[in-house]
Amino acid sequence: MLRRLYDWTLSLSAGPRAPYALGFVAFVESSVFPLPPDLLLIPMCVSKRQKAWLYALICMVASVLGGLLGYMIGAVLFEEVAKPILSFYGYMEKFDRFAKIFEDWGWWFVFIAGLTPFPYKVITIASGVFALNIPVFIMASIVSRGIRFFVVAGLVYLFGPTIRDFIEKRLGLVFTAFIVLLVGGFALIKFL
Repeated sequence: MLRRLYDWTLSLSAGPRAPYALGFVAFVESSVFPLPPDLLLIPMCVSKRQKAWLYALICMVASVLGGLLGYMIGAVLFEEVAKPILSFYGYMEKFDRFAKIFEDWGWWFVFIAGLTPFPYKVITIASGVFALNIPVFIMASIVSRGIRFFVVAGLVYLFGPTIRDFIEKRLGLVFTAFIVLLVGGFALIKFL
């Protein structure tokens, strides 16, 4: 089933309404859809390199708006679904401790999820559950999603179709290594 969904998503990149499909996929990926918008972004940038920056902008804006939907899902469904379960099992105290960690480090959670292969939708929903400050959430989303989509579009713009395999197979690993080095650097500075 996932393969059919992948093929369907990829087929959207060839039609005349591809920019709308790109925006839609970027929007729903941030809260519920399992496949990343890169599946559309990459072939669209390959076929129309002069529009790569516009496509990256569409991805970023739609992804941040979709992230706000994920935030709302977390904020609205927490009281009705998750809180009674946590209370029943006596986990509210642990939840409150983690909520404090998320409040202190929420920008980083959103930034890392928005940049790496970690499912961004998990953090958008968690941000709503933990009531992360909305301007902080939006700013971290804009920065991380902007970097991610503009780097992809820029690589395709500069190197054309030859970079496609690298992006699809290794760019997530490169972003993850960058985040590990970034966080490790901050930790090293803090503890030295």
